[in-house]
Amino acid sequence: MPRLLVVHHTPSPALQELLEAALDGTRAEGLGAVEVVVRPALTCSPVEVLECDGVVLGTPANIGYMSGALKHFFDQAYYPVLEAKKGIPYGLYVHGNLDAAGAVAAVEKITKGLGWSKATDVVTVSGAPSKHDREAVWNLAATVAASL
Repeated sequence: MPRLLVVHHTPSPALQELLEAALDGTRAEGLGAVEVVVRPALTCSPVEVLECDGVVLGTPANIGYMSGALKHFFDQAYYPVLEAKKGIPYGLYVHGNLDAAGAVAAVEKITKGLGWSKATDVVTVSGAPSKHDREAVWNLAATVAASL
């Protein structure tokens, strides 16, 4: 059974809403069987990345950058997974109160270096998540899961 890894940093109610929407998306009707492993970015190990077939990433935009927790995840996983996981699909959602462009750019540089394949457009959310925002994150996760 394919395994989808959801790596997130969820320090706020807004990000909790988005995480829940992503997890709901991984259970979308019509998807084949997918094992979903959910890990906070600070505790996710390279082994968990090596054991997955796709990744959903969630982060706040902090001072124009991804969270330190997600950066820590990439720092720990980068070299151990570099050759083994080229081409795996990923999706990214980012929440920021003002601007998420720097966070998105930083994650995309790292995932490009890893050779990961963006399965769908990045979802960026500013302020309180709307129904549209939650649906977009739901679709992002469903798309990544369907690509496995």
